Amino acid sequence: MTLTTLVTGSTAAKREAAIATLLKPQLSTALILEGLPDGGAGSLDDNAHAPALLVSRIAPGCLCCTGNLTMRVTLNRMLRKRPERLFIALANSEHLDQIRLFLSQAPYDSLLELTADLQT
Repeated sequence: MTLTTLVTGSTAAKREAAIATLLKPQLSTALILEGLPDGGAGSLDDNAHAPALLVSRIAPGCLCCTGNLTMRVTLNRMLRKRPERLFIALANSEHLDQIRLFLSQAPYDSLLELTADLQT
């Protein structure tokens, strides 16, 4: 099972900084980041934080209101690589409960172990 944390916060930079503090180079880690980086140094896209870091960015928009298609495709691609750790950074926490519910249902319930959310 992939240990999975939902990350929310005011800006992409704050969400990414919070994730960076939790990265462990010895663990294969995947990131699904909603929205574009703020453009500051230290973006998680540069892979300087961990050599085996898989990063995927998706356009901002309510993931549950759009039928989860973008989330499902991106998540399935990431899970094929069997990461030990997964962070999903959300631009908006308005529907966090619905996203958590989506990730708790089949087939993800047998693939992901959801942790407490990380609020930045």
